[in-house]
Amino acid sequence: MTTIATAFNSLPLSAAMLANLESLGYAQMTPIQAQSLPVMLKGMDLIAQAKTGSGKTAAFGIGLLNPINPRFFGCQALVICPTRELADQVAKEIRRLARAEDNIKVLTLCGGVPFGPQIASLEHGAHIIVGTPGRIQQHLDKGTLVLRGLNTLVLDEADRMLDMGFYDAIEAIIAQTPERRQTLLFSATYPAGIKQLAAKFMRDPQQVKVETLHTDNQIEQRFFEVDPQQRLDAVVKVLNHYRPQSCVAFCFTKQQVQETVDLLSAKGICAVGLHGDLEQRDRDQVLAMFANRSTSVLVATDVAARGLDIDALDMVINVELARDAEIHIHRVGRTGRAGEKGIAVSLVSPSEAHRARAIEELQKSPLLWEQLDNLKSKGGGPLLPTMSTLCIAAGRKDKVRPGDILGALTGDAGIPGAQVGKIAIFDFQAYVAVERGIAKQALQRLNSGKIKGRSLRVRIL
Repeated sequence: MTTIATAFNSLPLSAAMLANLESLGYAQMTPIQAQSLPVMLKGMDLIAQAKTGSGKTAAFGIGLLNPINPRFFGCQALVICPTRELADQVAKEIRRLARAEDNIKVLTLCGGVPFGPQIASLEHGAHIIVGTPGRIQQHLDKGTLVLRGLNTLVLDEADRMLDMGFYDAIEAIIAQTPERRQTLLFSATYPAGIKQLAAKFMRDPQQVKVETLHTDNQIEQRFFEVDPQQRLDAVVKVLNHYRPQSCVAFCFTKQQVQETVDLLSAKGICAVGLHGDLEQRDRDQVLAMFANRSTSVLVATDVAARGLDIDALDMVINVELARDAEIHIHRVGRTGRAGEKGIAVSLVSPSEAHRARAIEELQKSPLLWEQLDNLKSKGGGPLLPTMSTLCIAAGRKDKVRPGDILGALTGDAGIPGAQVGKIAIFDFQAYVAVERGIAKQALQRLNSGKIKGRSLRVRIL
């Protein structure tokens, strides 16, 4: 078996890029980087099967930066992502990688934010655009985005974009790109729609696949057989036994999400729901509350949870087994990251036994079945998160920055910085986490004081 070189300096990259990678702490290539970068740097098309957390963003980031000409201010690389959260994350990573070159502009184009400022930014020119299919398509239709000089097109989490109904939008976007472009497609799974996209729009693509099976020592998986009527009570039982700080519970339908959230809330467990019908503003709020540890359980559908990047997730619960074994692997892979241990609990009704068998075949190891009756409530009162979220009625468009909020809390309000958690700023509102015990005090002080010289409305979520 040939060994693949894993040092970045084994690649034909500029000295400045290699020095920047070293300063960013990239020591060795991850498996997906080692397999895909040599292909990308030769200018070939690529289909890479890899999940979030595998280092794929840095892989295509380095690949698309390589041919960029800083002196030409047209769009030379376009990255299409399923959600705004993912687009923001990808743009941030590319900006870090682009520090090796002078003055490379990266612009995000996503829905849910006003159109005007994006047009102004496009007029100034950008080398790399990262965005969501709908908004990119709108700019192409308006003629505010031109892709004549495009070298590289990246479809990130392509399977998710298809799940979310973006096939036609992607097709329309690709139709406006030059024939002679490099296309890089990244996807966790490889469904029929992806094969169709590849056959239609890619030239002799090379395929690489990184094994997505988890090492057993990182993630403990447990399966419980349940009566369909007892499914939701079983979720409560599991949470009271394990008492995770942060848990994602996967459901199939919006209705199942709502029923689960209602029951958990009634039982004193802090839970929020995430599904495809949420307005962008509500979605931002739910994700901010979960990321900043002010809610313990996020109940979500698969499509809505795409692009979630939550570090240190203690637990995943499959309220119902995924219909596809690969999706199951993807779901449980969200826990046990970054060297931490994680636990994944799956509730299986008798009619889902065939799904469990498919998972067993894919994992090539027997499933660990346990009895629900063995789970005992560990007491300690209701399952409450450590933080609370304060929502401030002003955001990026009001020129509010994280430092302004932190300053108001630690300065006038006299709250120690150690008791302040994550701060997330959106266009018209901002969220800040504070320790639960001081939330009311922080609220009163912020409401009676000023943030950036203005009295702003603040409430506890």
